[in-house]
Amino acid sequence: MNIKTLTRSLALAAGIALALGLTACGGGTTPPATTDSAASTSPMGAWDTNGDGILTVGFAQTGSESGWRVANTESYKSYFTAANGFKLLFGDANGDDQTQKDQVRGFITQGAEVIVIQPLTGDGWEPVLQEVQAANIPVVNSDRRLTGLDQYYKFFFGSDMRAEGDRAVEWLHNHFAAIGLADADVKIIHLQGQMGSDAQVGRSAGFDAGVQKYGWTVVATQSGEFAKDKGNQAMTSILATVGANDFNVVYSENDDMTYGAIDAMTAKGMDPKNYTIMSFDGNKTAVQMVIDGTISAITQCNPILGQQVGELIVRASKGETIPSPQFSQEVVIDPTNATDQLAVAFGS
Repeated sequence: MNIKTLTRSLALAAGIALALGLTACGGGTTPPATTDSAASTSPMGAWDTNGDGILTVGFAQTGSESGWRVANTESYKSYFTAANGFKLLFGDANGDDQTQKDQVRGFITQGAEVIVIQPLTGDGWEPVLQEVQAANIPVVNSDRRLTGLDQYYKFFFGSDMRAEGDRAVEWLHNHFAAIGLADADVKIIHLQGQMGSDAQVGRSAGFDAGVQKYGWTVVATQSGEFAKDKGNQAMTSILATVGANDFNVVYSENDDMTYGAIDAMTAKGMDPKNYTIMSFDGNKTAVQMVIDGTISAITQCNPILGQQVGELIVRASKGETIPSPQFSQEVVIDPTNATDQLAVAFGS
């Protein structure tokens, strides 16, 4: 064997040995790295990092404290299915901020390819989002805003809570004018939602601006945490010192608290129909109460977000830039449109 032939044989043997060594290190268990070209061939787009045609979505929900929240969860569970190209990882924080953050961290280890966060409150999320970003998982923010953290998520989709507050105030202003109630005679009990949540902040900000603009009097303010029992407790506490003639308006930041407030008023011998009651959300029961004259109006907040968010995720995954924020189209429900709205209202 000449030197050239020997050299060629040694090189071939070294190459075979190297290939066998690499295979042994892998133990046959480490999958090949996903390439951009592989991901882009998926019908679900580049966010489908394993290219299996299914997007695994982690959905971080606040809890089930209201009819709105229950309907919102159902809209995700009913749309994010295998039939629509999704696998859903669901986390219910049950009203606990740290639990929700831990659930988002859990989505990373569970193989989420996209994470949808509906934050209980908008603060304190940056460390968690940095971990998600380090794992190269895109984030979508829905329902309540992540405060000052736009750089960590692809887009926001939900309701414009400040605009809801502004719509409620303008409806009230026009209503007072229609019934001949002067601004100086407007006396309001304000039931706030869960403090620090995007809904509470926006709806309270709109209310506060209206009070300043029109010179209304705020008789009392308490949080009912967006729950019927908490709303009842807050209103009962207020009515222990506020008499039936000391107020003529209730501004309640969601339907469930409104139900609790109405029960508290009734227990004190007050007829809710003698007061102007502004609620928020648009649960079917609440819309029927507008028709019955118990609630004066509801500033609508649409909970059926699942399909809308899912369709935007697929568009973003395929490379489309989604303008952010994206807002639902909503109205004020009052006696002029309540019958029509009842037919499409959520809940029972």
